[in-house]
Amino acid sequence: MPIVVRKIPFEFVTDTDGLLAEISSGSFTADEIIAVVGKTEGNGGVNDFSRILADRVLRDFLVAHGTRTRDEINEMPIVWSGGTDGVIAPHMNVFARVGGDGGSGGGEKRLAVGVAMSEPILPEEIGRLAMVEKVAEGVRRAMTDAGIDDPADVHFVQSKTPLLTRERIEDARSRGQTVALEDTMESMAVSNATAALGIGYAVGEIPLPRPEQIAKDLDLYSSVASCSSGVEQVAGQIVVVGNRAGAGGDFRIGHSVMKDALDFDGIYDAIRSAGLDLPERPHPSDLGDALVNCFIKCETDPSGRLRGRRLVSINDSDIHHTHHTKGAVGAVAAAATGDPAVYCSVAALQQGPAGGGMVAAIVDMSKAP
Repeated sequence: MPIVVRKIPFEFVTDTDGLLAEISSGSFTADEIIAVVGKTEGNGGVNDFSRILADRVLRDFLVAHGTRTRDEINEMPIVWSGGTDGVIAPHMNVFARVGGDGGSGGGEKRLAVGVAMSEPILPEEIGRLAMVEKVAEGVRRAMTDAGIDDPADVHFVQSKTPLLTRERIEDARSRGQTVALEDTMESMAVSNATAALGIGYAVGEIPLPRPEQIAKDLDLYSSVASCSSGVEQVAGQIVVVGNRAGAGGDFRIGHSVMKDALDFDGIYDAIRSAGLDLPERPHPSDLGDALVNCFIKCETDPSGRLRGRRLVSINDSDIHHTHHTKGAVGAVAAAATGDPAVYCSVAALQQGPAGGGMVAAIVDMSKAP
């Protein structure tokens, strides 16, 4: 069954009108939706309630407009990345398995998506090998769900894993366990890094890391991992996106990396990887309507420099450097694609090179210029 992908903006954090319009137009049914990945407008931190609110509203919507049970909907990955700094526009990316041939893909490789939930990740496992292995096992099951046998055909893995809160730290202590760190905000980046290494290990990019490499060895990374963390759940939500021969449909995905926060070429290389022919020096007008979206991870360069120039954001005591970087890279991506509704997420430790990040692009080949 082919995959259909739609990028749907929303006007407020509980807005489902755009999603309802897509269902009403026949793009897909509520029951055909298998995953959602999107940007909400909260602070992107530990206490970002916009993610929790959007998650609840969307799951309620799918129960009300489909035939699946609440338990079935609760097992579906809905990954919200909080924080629409700068020009980033709130939106959701909806993945649906639809009936029919879904387009003119024929025998060519076309988009395939698989989903899975990991085993529950305990507070004491965040930042440690146990979490790496649980995420890796979930990725393998999601690849099976997508029908992807060759890891080289995986171009994007989105995860949502738990982070540490004061309550979860105390829970671990009550059971005689220790945690890898106690800074709850920093645990977001560490959870992301741990998940990224699990993804890289599962798709064969890297060997099983050593414990001391987790969130530390920035030369060790995955180029397909896009990891987010929050308080919404205790298991890891995993969405594997790749290409598979015979999948049908019109959509394809590719990936690359941004070497730093200003790397326009990294974005265009991902779009080329997905199948669009672009000139040597592309312009947003060269994309036509073919680009569905780019999915980008970014990180403030730990050196505090960008192309030799000193940056001060990493020393800013008023606004956390993650907000600076997300806003800046979001603007670079919006300029490259001509659309501010881009999925740009920070806390990219070990998700692409240090100071840069992974980039995936989904295109509709039926709309290729």
